[in-house]
Amino acid sequence: MFVHPQIKLNIKNLKLFFGKFSEKELEEKLLKVFPNCHFLFTDSGRSAFQVAIEELKLENSAMLVPAYICDIFEPIFKHYNIKPVFLDIKPQTFHADLSNIESKITPETKSILICHTYGLPVNLNGILEIAKKYNLKIIEDCAHIAPPTSPEKFGDCAFFSFAKLFPVINGGMLVSKNPAEIILPKYKSKLSNSIKFLRLFPFLANLSEKFRSDETILASKELSLPRKASKNSLKMLDWYLINYEKQISKRKELAEYFQKKLIEIGFEMQESRNNTFTYLSALVPKNLDRDELFYKLRKCGIFCSRIWKKPLFNGLPNTSETAKRIINFPLQNWFTEKDIDKIISCILSARD
Repeated sequence: MFVHPQIKLNIKNLKLFFGKFSEKELEEKLLKVFPNCHFLFTDSGRSAFQVAIEELKLENSAMLVPAYICDIFEPIFKHYNIKPVFLDIKPQTFHADLSNIESKITPETKSILICHTYGLPVNLNGILEIAKKYNLKIIEDCAHIAPPTSPEKFGDCAFFSFAKLFPVINGGMLVSKNPAEIILPKYKSKLSNSIKFLRLFPFLANLSEKFRSDETILASKELSLPRKASKNSLKMLDWYLINYEKQISKRKELAEYFQKKLIEIGFEMQESRNNTFTYLSALVPKNLDRDELFYKLRKCGIFCSRIWKKPLFNGLPNTSETAKRIINFPLQNWFTEKDIDKIISCILSARD
């Protein structure tokens, strides 16, 4: 059982890979979700973020960002000479605490990065007012969240990461109010994609673990030139939009059952209201060693993750505590309650 999205092969899913596809028709579907917006398909979420920085002309400025954030942002900030101003998070949501945000704004501040962490959307109402008051751009990190139902509440642009939402090896998307003035080069395959491909299928995923020594080996920290998304990734997005409501509903039902079981054994959970649960994330009980549990579960065939055990900035209390205790459990759309019960049983055995 793995955290990253996987797919079970059947006739219907095989048609997905070999069926016809039109990028123009995909954009027409997206316009129903994001009216009056423009789309740029990239090879990753981080590439879309790079394009957003360039399009909004945010080089050589300060950006307000959550302290609890992935370290892949670090080389991007350095490349564009962006000074990150870190905000501590709220343990109940893992979102940046925006209560004192105005005190962090200086003449150098040009933007705010809003992260919808683990699939829980941030309420933008107050932030939009502050951004307008200080003429700040809002970039939304939607790497962990499914396409929203209220796009009119978006900031200036938002970027998505397909590999965290669907069983694909690459792909991202920038959604913006204005078209991006850039032509991206064609997607370039990498050697690590072979391992990523194995991890998309449950019966091959265990084999992939033999080719890597640590959970972070597939996440390169090097800055690369943004490229266009591969055709297969766009096909998966196209298919996902057709089944959007059904998939989200099923996942939410499973996640709420999972959360209930975890709370019963002492875990602290992220808020569930409006959560699309890209990750089923929890804080382990304070008397439990997170890393010890992580490795014991791996021996049981349950491959969790620890996003982000090493955040970009670890000098604030809630961020530091969360990084030490966070664990992300497997939750596939095709799971049943029996699969979740099995994970709970393994957790109980591992901590005894």
